[in-house]
Amino acid sequence: LFTHAVAAIDGSKFKAVNSRDKNFTRASIKRRMEQVEASIARYMAALETADRHEGELAQAKSVRLKDKIVALKRQMAELKALEVEVHAAPDKQISLTDPDARAMATSGKGTGMVGYNVQTAVDTKHHLIVAHEVTNVGNDRDQLSNMAAQAKAAMGSEVLDVLADRGYFSGEEVLACEPLGVTPYVPKPLTSGAKAKGRFGKQDFVYDAGHDTYRCPAGETLSKRFISIEDGMKLHVYWTTKCADCPLRSRCTSSKQPRRIKRWEHEAVIDAMQARLDRRPDAMRVRRATVEHPFGTLKAWMGATHFKTRTLEKVKTEMSLHVLAYNLKRVIAILGVAPLMQAMRA
Repeated sequence: LFTHAVAAIDGSKFKAVNSRDKNFTRASIKRRMEQVEASIARYMAALETADRHEGELAQAKSVRLKDKIVALKRQMAELKALEVEVHAAPDKQISLTDPDARAMATSGKGTGMVGYNVQTAVDTKHHLIVAHEVTNVGNDRDQLSNMAAQAKAAMGSEVLDVLADRGYFSGEEVLACEPLGVTPYVPKPLTSGAKAKGRFGKQDFVYDAGHDTYRCPAGETLSKRFISIEDGMKLHVYWTTKCADCPLRSRCTSSKQPRRIKRWEHEAVIDAMQARLDRRPDAMRVRRATVEHPFGTLKAWMGATHFKTRTLEKVKTEMSLHVLAYNLKRVIAILGVAPLMQAMRA
């Protein structure tokens, strides 16, 4: 079934057995402490008002308000103790019900959840999940080469094309795919600060590989000036001395210095991938049609609270069982029960 050596990779957030109220980060601790302080102040004001009145009702109300203030102060003490634990945690976050679950952002505003990030690689022909992994890291940025290697091994292929969305884009990860025999198709994120402000972005500067220079929108040549290291990456820096008198300067930079273009030492790998994407405009449509449907099916099976077990190792086992069930149903639909049983016996 894996003769078509193309796989789509994606990640999706699955809910853990841990509500958002039982997950604490530095921001959430601060917010909850502010809420408790505001409640204490509100009840103290109400208590002062009640004390000015006489009678059984006023006295009973005072007692209730004092009990609430005591409870809130106890809650504040608990939050302060949790604050110490959160600051001591490696990732500045703790979950009380499932200690391995983590708060994760999702695409919808205000729809974050506490859970796990499930990675899958799905073959584009039969939509079988060829590899999967459960992590408690909320982003996909470092998962491309890992999932591609697992998919290639599972499919028994010498080479493999992998399709992934912008969340997987990382120069180092794309470079790591090359020695694995994996050809990645991952679009660049649209995060140009210059473009957002109405100025020329890096993509408006054309690279000349033969001369190792850039040509700017005004037609001037940017030469390589020096090499810098940023986040462990070696970057070549280019600029021209003709920026000062350029009629397009206001559309290019707001700095008094010449516009600088930085190029990663292995950026040719990224350029080659972009050329592949340009030649295959349907790649992202194929990716969506392949990898998103299995996630929807699995979540429908699993219910509103997706995982039933706690801690990463048990959640991994639970996910493996769901993937196995999914794949068995898919192969039954493709081959039929009798041919599948015959193949399994063989």
